[in-house]
Amino acid sequence: MKNNFLKLVCVTGIALIAFASCSSKYPGFKKTKDGMYYKFHVLNSDSTLAKKDEILTLFLKYSYRPKNSQKDSVIFASKGEMMLPLGPSEYKGDIFAGLAMMHKGDSASFMINADSFFIKTARMPQRPPFIDSNSMLKFDVRLINHQTKEAMEKVMAKKRQDAMAKEPARIEKYLKDNNITVQPTKDGLYVVVDTKGNGPKPGPKDYLKVHYSVSTLEGKLFYSSFKNPEPHLMQMEGQFETPGLKEGLSLLNKGSRAHLILPSKLAFGEGNNSVEPYTPLLYDVQLVDVVSKAQYDKEVAQKAKEAAAAAEKAKTQEPIILQKYLADNKITVKPTPSGLYYIEIKKGTGAMATKGKKVKVQYEGKLINGTIFDSSKKSGRPFEFILGQNQVIPGWDEGIAKMSVGGKAKLIIPSSLAYGAQPNQVIPAYSTLVFEVELLEVK
Repeated sequence: MKNNFLKLVCVTGIALIAFASCSSKYPGFKKTKDGMYYKFHVLNSDSTLAKKDEILTLFLKYSYRPKNSQKDSVIFASKGEMMLPLGPSEYKGDIFAGLAMMHKGDSASFMINADSFFIKTARMPQRPPFIDSNSMLKFDVRLINHQTKEAMEKVMAKKRQDAMAKEPARIEKYLKDNNITVQPTKDGLYVVVDTKGNGPKPGPKDYLKVHYSVSTLEGKLFYSSFKNPEPHLMQMEGQFETPGLKEGLSLLNKGSRAHLILPSKLAFGEGNNSVEPYTPLLYDVQLVDVVSKAQYDKEVAQKAKEAAAAAEKAKTQEPIILQKYLADNKITVKPTPSGLYYIEIKKGTGAMATKGKKVKVQYEGKLINGTIFDSSKKSGRPFEFILGQNQVIPGWDEGIAKMSVGGKAKLIIPSSLAYGAQPNQVIPAYSTLVFEVELLEVK
């Protein structure tokens, strides 16, 4: 990536980055010899630098700036301190190279190429289509500490030991503060029924419909489903989030609302990414319904039967609806052998889209009744993919292969070249799709 640099001397207080130059592309940022742009907000040069294989404790956020926007859009932000091993760089100028420039107490920002980050970084998901391949990701990092694995394990062991010792007092305080006098079960679960339901208790094979929230006893909320339109579906034979949740629900009647106080042994024990070690939890649960396995299986079979009947009707109606659409819109082009209708709106004058090339397109997708189900035009984020690699529906691979850069076309794609019998989000089974596509780039 070539850049014009300001012909000025950038003053820096640390030898590590003395080779860097000021950047006119990102004001306030400097650039390393590997092409990374960085800016230190707090620099604690009296401390030691983070070293390879050390465990970093940090706050991390990364974001991108959408096209035609003046504000950054956050992709990820740690809710609290997170831990990350400092691995070797996976490519020049990656985020590990940036982290290796930091001392304990430093705060810095790094600019990383989006395509490099998502393609070259191990175990990263594929780059989201709304992020342009040429855009830059901004990483904001505050390094709290860096320690060897051995030192970190000693700290964590002490933390677990302290948490285990404090857990009984945390539970006792909550019970006292809330005037709870119910006795725990033999496993140590407290069940405080706020509203007793009149329905049956769950059997060992029953399905449950449940709304719930979970938090610490001190009020830190991790999750709540109460604003969701539908409750969670759980089966008593299935896997539950925690043993205490399963035990608590088994003791309630249908229609009940209750609080469950779980000691950590019935929750997440030594903790996970969200929950600290030996943390007692509070569940607020509402047992909306209890459905027998026989009734559940019957309902599933009925829904499958209705879906199959609707799909068969849609399959029969699709060619009729398509022909009416063609007639109403005075479309006279002949379909390709596969059934695709390709209507050229504007002939392109640039490179031809060919199999194996990466193409960038602007598009709008509609159902045949005119309902828009997807649009890169509205979002201002073109979509990129490799042509002919089954990364998109067959109708796209075939249709865009007929285009040149600068061209615009309408693709009328029957369901056999789209999603067929499988509904896809807002697209019903056996739906003919209509796309208006502009080919922006081939590379």
